Amino acid sequence: MSVEIEEDAWERLIVDGAPDGTTFKLGGPELQTVHAERERRGIWTISSGVDGLTILKTTKSAFTGYIKDKLTTLKPATDRIFGTRATVKWDYAVSAPDYAEARARIVAALLREFAAHHSMSVQHTLFDMGKAALAAAPEIARIHLTMPNLHHLLADLSPFGQDNPNHIFVPVDEPHGYIEATIER
Repeated sequence: MSVEIEEDAWERLIVDGAPDGTTFKLGGPELQTVHAERERRGIWTISSGVDGLTILKTTKSAFTGYIKDKLTTLKPATDRIFGTRATVKWDYAVSAPDYAEARARIVAALLREFAAHHSMSVQHTLFDMGKAALAAAPEIARIHLTMPNLHHLLADLSPFGQDNPNHIFVPVDEPHGYIEATIER
């Protein structure tokens, strides 16, 4: 008999030098991206970003008050797990910033806001994360965030005669929301 086990390497998010009690980041391969363009003898336009920034918080996230119809499957929740695999891109407004230092401030602001934010929806958090990044980096003109829902639903243990008082959750692919926005100065 052989057993194969895989584990995602979730790390507690460090915010302002201290571990956050309820927020995690997938340790791994988010990509740093850049797009540089110019016309002959023109000025450079530079966009930077991150792709695959996988983050999750175990509390401070709700989803209520939305329009429901016969196809609605998600139940309202006042405290739920909130996970996403964010893609973020920002455009520089200045010609030669300290790119690495600006990236560090932007990513730190995004993560700090995600951890601290009392979310009413992914859209709510996405917008406030974008505002925080703009405040942290005056050298950027706009930021575009794409944050698909990574749902974790409460496991139904009733077929086994068991109760599940918000202890065991199952990651699911569906339903799936693809939320994105551009926030500009």
